Amino acid sequence: MESIISMNDMSKEEILNILELARKIDETPDDEKLKFLYGKIIATLFFEPSTRTKMSFESAAQRLGAQVLQLPPVEQSSLKKGESFRDTIKMVEAYSDLIVVRHPLDGAARLADETSKKAIINAGDGSNQHPSQTLLDLYTILEEKGSLENLEIAFVGDLKYGRTVHSLVKALTHFNPKIYFIAPQILQMPQYLLDELNKNNIKYEVLEDFRDCLDKIDVFYMTRIQKERFPDIEDYEQVKGIYVINKENILGKCKDDMIILHPLPRVDEISTDLDDTKHALYFKQARNGIPVRQAMMMTVLGKVKEFFLENLFY
Repeated sequence: MESIISMNDMSKEEILNILELARKIDETPDDEKLKFLYGKIIATLFFEPSTRTKMSFESAAQRLGAQVLQLPPVEQSSLKKGESFRDTIKMVEAYSDLIVVRHPLDGAARLADETSKKAIINAGDGSNQHPSQTLLDLYTILEEKGSLENLEIAFVGDLKYGRTVHSLVKALTHFNPKIYFIAPQILQMPQYLLDELNKNNIKYEVLEDFRDCLDKIDVFYMTRIQKERFPDIEDYEQVKGIYVINKENILGKCKDDMIILHPLPRVDEISTDLDDTKHALYFKQARNGIPVRQAMMMTVLGKVKEFFLENLFY
């Protein structure tokens, strides 16, 4: 793969290859990883706020021996002078070996890939796709459940604007899941994604109350109601805080081995009283961004064979 832009572009085999590489990287001592991207420069272009994605990409790069080149804050860059997105990409292309892009507009990562001769990794484009989050979600599920096949998964919260949900649902079509979509009507899954599930014969139910499926699911994927995505603040006010999970409404009512995931940040949708339970995996999930994003960078930079040969895994 020359770039990673969308889960629509990735086959089941490509997904599993990255997850397996991530596991091998995770098992490798940090001091042995430093040579694999030594001398490479990874540019991080984040046009909207980010904590976990930005920091984990930069940490992942540095732990592989690469240097990180950050886009300055917008008010301190040429964007303030009116430089176009395409020109920014062409400029950064000359300074780096790989470009990681987050942007508030759907399709921005695809445009960057069409503009740049260097590899692009999409770190989230609007409400469209977030492939690195999807891959770390899959990695977490695989590590905890032992398989990605035939799981029952509930997505709860902002399913209309939630790019992490859109990406993960697309990836899960390779693994024969049953999916429950729990959201108020104005935040339900876009119809084009439901049409794609129908085309792939994936079973799903559209619900408004997670209690209707809580005793059946293997993975509870909670999401934040994203205030910044709403074109009308009045619509946000109607649905904010609509779903909140805590010990009282989860423990004893779910499967004993159900796991709770969340792409973070959370606001009030997951009570902190769940944090110390065996079901809460969201902080481990965030930590898993390091090996997964290392695997993504090594894949697009053509370092996979070198890694396996060096570690005698072939």
